[in-house]
Amino acid sequence: MKILKKILMLAVSAVVLNVWLFRFSKATIYRGGDATNMLEEFAAYGLSNSIAYLVGGLKILAALGLLAGFVYKKAIVPSATVMSILMVGAIAMHVKVSDEAIKFLPAGLMLVSSALILLLNKKEV
Repeated sequence: MKILKKILMLAVSAVVLNVWLFRFSKATIYRGGDATNMLEEFAAYGLSNSIAYLVGGLKILAALGLLAGFVYKKAIVPSATVMSILMVGAIAMHVKVSDEAIKFLPAGLMLVSSALILLLNKKEV
């Protein structure tokens, strides 16, 4: 189970950092509404650029916290908790604009993965 937790920590971090640092300005099939980049996606949800940058900053910090969790175990729970909460918000925004399921699949997978990290971490203690 420790290995699964580590794989999930690495996967969630890699996906989130990729989306927010490398694919921020790029179109993907997962963008909400008809957005072609992250700022347009947040606008489709009725959210400002400031909120986009706040959410992005929190997601990046949570992803880095999960990576830090490989060395500093105390970083795992707060990081996975923040990531879970943010992914619930991401799913809610996709539902708000009536996106098809494929568009919120990544957020759903990140939510399940973050929740599993929390569960597996609790079982280790």
